[in-house]
Amino acid sequence: MSLIVQKFGGSSLADTDRLYHVAGIVTQTYAEGNGVVVVVSAQGDTTDELIARAAEVNPNASRREMDMLLTAGEQMSASLLAMAVEKLGCPVVSLLGWQAGFLTDTTYGSARIKRVEPDRIRKELDKKNIVIVTGFQGVNRYDDMTTLGRGGSDTSAVAIAAAMHADLCQIFTDVEGVFTADPRKVGNARKLEAISYDEMLELASLGAQVLNNRSVEMAKKYGIELEVLSSLTQEPGTIVKEAVKMEGMLISGVAKDESVARISVVGVPDRPGLAFRIFSKLASKHINVDIILQSIGRNGTKDISFTVNLNNLKDTIALLEPYISQIGANTVVYDDSVAKVSIVGAGLESHPGMAAKMFEALYEANINIHMISTSEIKISVLINRSDADRAVSVIHEKFFGEAPDV
Repeated sequence: MSLIVQKFGGSSLADTDRLYHVAGIVTQTYAEGNGVVVVVSAQGDTTDELIARAAEVNPNASRREMDMLLTAGEQMSASLLAMAVEKLGCPVVSLLGWQAGFLTDTTYGSARIKRVEPDRIRKELDKKNIVIVTGFQGVNRYDDMTTLGRGGSDTSAVAIAAAMHADLCQIFTDVEGVFTADPRKVGNARKLEAISYDEMLELASLGAQVLNNRSVEMAKKYGIELEVLSSLTQEPGTIVKEAVKMEGMLISGVAKDESVARISVVGVPDRPGLAFRIFSKLASKHINVDIILQSIGRNGTKDISFTVNLNNLKDTIALLEPYISQIGANTVVYDDSVAKVSIVGAGLESHPGMAAKMFEALYEANINIHMISTSEIKISVLINRSDADRAVSVIHEKFFGEAPDV
């Protein structure tokens, strides 16, 4: 008997018809003689609706109380899916995150999993039950409910697969796998049969919304093979593993991230240690920085520009504005109308000219580049947000063939 972990996102569970469709997938897997653990997200837009309701009551609600509220969405999904499975004639039990053994740190809203103790899951599987677990949540040392942040149900599924040495972890979504670009925006986007952990991690971090990046990190760490597939078609999906790169496939995909902002600290004195002071100040408040550009010093000063997540923009400005006088800088300016577009692929490191090819596509489309960042398997550019969809399309066309007009 194989142990299979299956995760279903909110769109797969959005209404009663889809609940029964998912129940059919789960019971079919069980009927084939497998042990089945299912991880669920909140139905449809439930999480957004709960956040909106909280804002009506108290826009400044504590993170603890927000976690108490938001965990209700997954609990509804788990119990409703269990009822559907039960009606189809299979033994089933639903468990909350803490019942399934998810122990987290105390960071409300974006908790990290410290460990998973799946004793209860094992006992239920020994009883031949299908086990349905609420994703996205756990419990901390104070016995408070915590949530893992957006996309946390992916991480929950991989964590269970790792803790229980599952044979396969399937992530069911509303797309048929991992594509070279968003198939809803780029008509000739190609589905990949396989992709490496590193490439998938870069795509997830750079805006591709198929998998949560923390789930990919965990899958790589514990060697969990993932399959990303559609709950609607049940066609073979994309395998995420230590894939062997085919010689002809230089890049795996084009991704965009519109949730970024560019910040510039202008007129920083050109002397050692000031960049350290700026970025250590941000790090102390857990603000992640991505692309960084420092100008060549002139007239005794330089400018330091960098990007942050759009959600961190206000906190970053509030942190830096009173601080710049202490380091002797002139001012802090920002631009919240930018986007990051990236290409990812293991072929970038060993094939010169990939950056030039990307820049040529943007030049031909008259799209200006503000900042550039590179690594062994990615090239990212910062551009105007209004150009983002067009940029993805023309870059995809340059690497993969003709794309439709945007």
